[in-house]
Amino acid sequence: MAEKTIPLFVGGKDGRLMVKVPAGDFLFGEDREKTDANEFFIDLYPVTNAEYKEFVEASGHAQPQHWRKGTWPEGKENHPVVEVNWESAFAYAQWAGKRLPTSAEWEKAARGIDGRTWPWGDEFDIDKCNVLSGDTTPVGSYSPMGDSPYGCQDMAGNVWEWIGGGKPSQLRAPLRGGDWLDGPEEAQTYHIRMHTPRRKNPFVGFRCACDQAAPVDK
Repeated sequence: MAEKTIPLFVGGKDGRLMVKVPAGDFLFGEDREKTDANEFFIDLYPVTNAEYKEFVEASGHAQPQHWRKGTWPEGKENHPVVEVNWESAFAYAQWAGKRLPTSAEWEKAARGIDGRTWPWGDEFDIDKCNVLSGDTTPVGSYSPMGDSPYGCQDMAGNVWEWIGGGKPSQLRAPLRGGDWLDGPEEAQTYHIRMHTPRRKNPFVGFRCACDQAAPVDK
């Protein structure tokens, strides 16, 4: 989980923990262009299998194809849900009263305002993220050492994350963050991969964002 110094919030009806990203300029993209973003809230970590099951049961949405008898693979309750296409991620966000983060929002949440290459800084450290491995890891496994400046977890490696901000074309939709199989370059905060939005695979998950959230009572 996040360090105690990071204020936590709850937004939407799924009850998931979120962090606040304040309004203001930040350095965007590989060229680090100054870009403005409004205040928003983003999930502390990617949606897990257990959290996605709540959505499936409440909405009747189809479960991921690799699940058996209505549940995730054994031992993966707190791993990020995978084999979820863009449309399913969008449907979850709508059900939760949230949305998928825009590309600019996701990047600011991952790198802060100083244009850092990975969430923790400009020097890669394999002990701070899940890359070049054999599978997903439970969310938060690399926290707090791999957290972003705002306390976001798992924004480098583990799973790629679907990006919102508009309906994608039939052939191209953006992903952010890298995954457990790829290397450090794909996990850079400004790296974008384009992917078929209807395709489902074991490398892709998502997290949500929203404009309003309530502080968690201490």
